[in-house]
Amino acid sequence: MATLFHVSDIHFGAEDPAAITWFASIVHAEQPDAVVVTGDLTMRARHTEFAAATAWLEGLGRPVTVEVGNHDLPYFNPFARFLQPYARYGRLERMVERPLEIAGVAIVPLRTTARFQWRLNWSKGHVSDGELRLTLQQMAAASADRFAIVAGHHPLIEGGTRGTAHTRGGADALARLAAAGVRAVLSGHVHDPFDRAVDVGRETIRLIGAGTLSQRVRSTPPSFNELRIEGAALAVTVREMR
Repeated sequence: MATLFHVSDIHFGAEDPAAITWFASIVHAEQPDAVVVTGDLTMRARHTEFAAATAWLEGLGRPVTVEVGNHDLPYFNPFARFLQPYARYGRLERMVERPLEIAGVAIVPLRTTARFQWRLNWSKGHVSDGELRLTLQQMAAASADRFAIVAGHHPLIEGGTRGTAHTRGGADALARLAAAGVRAVLSGHVHDPFDRAVDVGRETIRLIGAGTLSQRVRSTPPSFNELRIEGAALAVTVREMR
């Protein structure tokens, strides 16, 4: 059996100190096989925020993969956003969009952010053909008998939460991922957890969203998802800080 902790939208710079301490203490006590962070690690993609996030993630002492969120692209510097969007990641870069294979589970990244979109709200999701093709290639390279999970920042379709993603290309991406044997898609962005089983053609795929460990809570207290995978079975528990 594999155990994953799925956390999102920590927003260093607007993090909840009690929540990140609570999460780290559970990681140290329970030693999950891996930690999956589905984006918005920072608030404004500042160097200081990335440095604090890196120190915290390294202190967890577990394998970590981090997806890029819309808040992780430079906010105040258009030059950096378009030409050097990931220059501030520093040591964190080795964890970013890192495919993992652990205990029979393959976790593959899907980038859903964009430096530019033909709409006013660039915070919403976008899946390009190139990014989807890269994800499918990485999934094809994983072990044949693995439980396949894709991790990205934006929900591919809406999860029924107050927050929305409006991800362009998301429905098509979901269909192609399901056809490729992906069993679950992890995401964040909306700051509330959800878990939907969606029938796509002949396949059923789980869409699982994590809450937040930041001060920017919505309907749910600070929380993360615990995923337990045994064979073809996936159990998800939302663990809330009380």
